Amino acid sequence: MSGIDIKDFIEENYSKEDFSHLHWSGTFQEYVDLVQKNPHISRNAFQRVHDMIMSYGTSTYTEYKKEITRYHFFDDPMENGKDAIFGIDVHLMKLVNFFKSAAQGYGTEKRVLLLHGPVGSAKSSISRLLKKGLELYSKTDEGALYTYEWVDDVESDILGGSKKFPSPMHEEPLKLIPTEVREKFLEELNKNSDGKYKIKIKGNVNPACRFILSEYMLKYDGDWNEVMKHIRVHRLILSEKDRVGIGTFQPKDEKNQDSTELTGDINYRKIALYGSDSDPRAFNFDGEFNIANRGIVEFIEMLKLDVAFLYDLLGASQEQSIKPKKFSQTDIDEVILGHTNEPEFRKLQSNEFMEALRDRTVKIDVPYITRLDQEIKIYEKDFNSERIPHMHIAPHALDMASMWAILTRLEEPKKADLTKLQKLKLYNGKTLPGYNEDNVKELRKEANREGLDGISPRYIQDKISNALVKNANSGCLNPFMIFNELESGLKHHTLVSSPDQLEHFREMLAVARQEYEDIVKNDVQKAISVDETAIQTLCANYIDNVKAYTQKEKIRNKYSGKMEEADERFLRSIEEKIDIPESRKDDFRREIMNYIGALAIEGKQFDYKMNERLHRALELKLFEDQKDSIKLTTIISNVVDKATQEKIDVIKSRMMKNFGYCDICATDALNFVASIFAKGDSIKS
Repeated sequence: MSGIDIKDFIEENYSKEDFSHLHWSGTFQEYVDLVQKNPHISRNAFQRVHDMIMSYGTSTYTEYKKEITRYHFFDDPMENGKDAIFGIDVHLMKLVNFFKSAAQGYGTEKRVLLLHGPVGSAKSSISRLLKKGLELYSKTDEGALYTYEWVDDVESDILGGSKKFPSPMHEEPLKLIPTEVREKFLEELNKNSDGKYKIKIKGNVNPACRFILSEYMLKYDGDWNEVMKHIRVHRLILSEKDRVGIGTFQPKDEKNQDSTELTGDINYRKIALYGSDSDPRAFNFDGEFNIANRGIVEFIEMLKLDVAFLYDLLGASQEQSIKPKKFSQTDIDEVILGHTNEPEFRKLQSNEFMEALRDRTVKIDVPYITRLDQEIKIYEKDFNSERIPHMHIAPHALDMASMWAILTRLEEPKKADLTKLQKLKLYNGKTLPGYNEDNVKELRKEANREGLDGISPRYIQDKISNALVKNANSGCLNPFMIFNELESGLKHHTLVSSPDQLEHFREMLAVARQEYEDIVKNDVQKAISVDETAIQTLCANYIDNVKAYTQKEKIRNKYSGKMEEADERFLRSIEEKIDIPESRKDDFRREIMNYIGALAIEGKQFDYKMNERLHRALELKLFEDQKDSIKLTTIISNVVDKATQEKIDVIKSRMMKNFGYCDICATDALNFVASIFAKGDSIKS
C-alpha cells in the first residue's frame, strides 16, 4: 500500500486562491467601490439571513386548498439532511415571513424571535440550521460581508502600543462615514441602485473605535481622509467556533451568572497600559451580544435566564443597542433568537413584570409533527440500510413507531363517529366517507393543543436504538421488537406526568398494534392476490354496477350481451368485506358516485386507490376468490408437504420483492398471520 505524500495531496486538494479570495483586504475607498458594484455586501443581519434562506430555493404544494411554500434550506442541503426539519412547513413559513418583514424594515427587526414548543420538537435544530447556514453563506460571493481594522506603520500609542487594532465588534466599515455627511453620501451611493435593498448606515461605531477615530482626527487636525489611511477593510467570515458573528448563550447556575457575559467586561490587565478603566480600549467587547454583531445570537432555554439578563434583551431588541459597563449605548446589528418550552413560556405570560419583554417578542410555535408520512422521515434518516448495514429493518417497523407517536399527540375528535386512528389517516391525506378537505381543515382548527403534547421523537429514537442493540443477533428488526421496547420504557419515562397519561399512551400503543395486525394481514393477502390488473377489472365492474344501481339503469352483460339489472349479489359480496350493512348500502354507493362526480368536475379520473375502504374491499374480494389455492393454517403445522411449501416460498418471494421484506421478517409475518387464522380470525379491515 502506497503512502500519502502530504505535499502533493495538499497541492491537489487545497486552493490557495480560495484562501486569498476569502481573506481579501483593501483600502476604505476600495471597499466603497465594492459597495457601489454590489450593494448587497452592506446588508444588515436580518436581510442576510432572509437571503441566505431564499438562496436554497423553494417549492410549493397545496394543502387544504391553501398554497404552502417549502423552503429547501430547512432540508439541510449543507450536510445532506443531518438537521432536516420535517412536517411543520406552515410554521416554517411564519418563521421566514418574520425574517422577510424584518429585512424590509417593517418592525420585526426590533423584536426577539422566540421559538416555542414541546421538548424534542426541532427548536434547536432550526437554530443550528440558521447558524450553520449563515457561516457557510458568509463564505460565498453572494453572502460576502466586510469589516475593518485600524493600522499604523509604527507601534502607535493610539492603538495601545501596537501596529493594528481590529474592530472588536467586526462592524460595517460604512459606519466610519461622519454622521454629518451620511445622508448626502447615501443619496449618491443609492442613485444608481436597482437592488431590492437600499444601502443604509445605522448607528455609530463601538466605543473603542470611536475613541481611536477621535484620537486620529485630533492628530490630523480633522482631516478625515488622512484618518482613513489607517483603515484596512477585510472580508469577514462568520464562525461560531471562532466567536465571530455567531453567539450562543446558555443559562447557568444563577450564582455564577453575570450580565457581562452578554455585554463584555473590563480587561484589568490593560488598565495599567491605558491608565484608566474608563478607556474603551481596556474593555473586552467579548460578550455574546458583542461577538454576535453582524450575525445571530442564540439564547438556549431563553426564559430560564435571570431577570437582569432579560432586561438586556429589551434594549438589544427594541433599540438595537446594548449598554456595556461604564460606556455609552453601543449599536448592534444582529438577529436575537431564543427558544423555550411551554412551562417557561407560561411563566413569562403570568409575570406582570415581564410585560415589556412579552411586547417585544414574536413567538413562533414549533409543534410536534401530526402527519404520519413526515414523522416517518425523521426515523428513516437515522435508521436505514446505510447507517445500519448489518440489520434489516422490517417493513412498517418505523411506520408503527411513528403512528404511535402521532396518536399520542392528537386530541380526541369531537365527532363521535371518528376515531383517533381515522383522524391520523385523514391528516395524512387519506379519504373517508363524509370528509373532504374543508372538514379536515376544521378538525385541525378545533384542536388547539394538537402537537404540543405527547411523545417526542427523541423517545422513539432512543427506543429504536435500544431495540437494535437488544436484537442485534436476530438479523432483522420487526415491529413487535419496537412495540415491546416502546411499552417497557414508558413506566420509567421522565415525561410521563400522571397515571392517566401513562394509560393513554398504552391505549394508543394497543391501537397501533391492532393497525399493524391489519396491515401485515393485508401484505400477506396482497402477496397471495398480487394481480393489480385483476383488481382494476374488479373495480371497473363494481363502479359500472353501482352507476347502474344508483341511476336506475340497466347494464350490458359482457358475456351474453343482454341488458340486465345491476348485479346486487356481486355488489354485496364486495361491500360486506368492509362491514357495510344492508341498511347503509345505498348511502355508500351514493358516496362513491358523488366522489367520482366531484373528481370529474375537477378534471380528475377516479382510481380505486383514492378510496381506502373500497380499495380494501376489492383486495379482500380478490383474496377470497384466490385464497383456496393455499391454506394459510398449514404454515404453522409441523408437517408441510412439498407442494404447499412451494406455494409458501412463492408468497415469501413476492413479499420480499414487492413489499421490502427479508427472508426472516417474511417468515415471521406469514407465521403471525397464520396463527391469527388458526384462531379462527379472518382478514378484515
